[in-house]
Amino acid sequence: MEMTTSYYSIGSIDECLVQVGRVVIIEGQEIAIFRTSDGNVYAVANKSPHPKGGPLAEAIVSGHYIYDPLYDWKIDLTSGTVQAPDIGQVATYPVIVKNEEIQICVCA
Repeated sequence: MEMTTSYYSIGSIDECLVQVGRVVIIEGQEIAIFRTSDGNVYAVANKSPHPKGGPLAEAIVSGHYIYDPLYDWKIDLTSGTVQAPDIGQVATYPVIVKNEEIQICVCA
């Protein structure tokens, strides 16, 4: 079965506040969007990799990391990797900002 890659427009970059998470739903997947203080935009699954789960959109943003709002796990926005001493991984999605429009890639 072949995977198809599609980019979905989720709005203008001005609609994403700096260091404030936002949730979008694409193809039934809940995705947390973060705009960092340097202007980059990242997209990760809105589900904590912690065994008890929980949303990530309310995470605290610091540089290119977020801190899980329930468990304080530090997660790299570029790779989705949970930082030591904790372990885990959250799905990440490629993001393109084109003509001030944010587009997220979702494979189906």
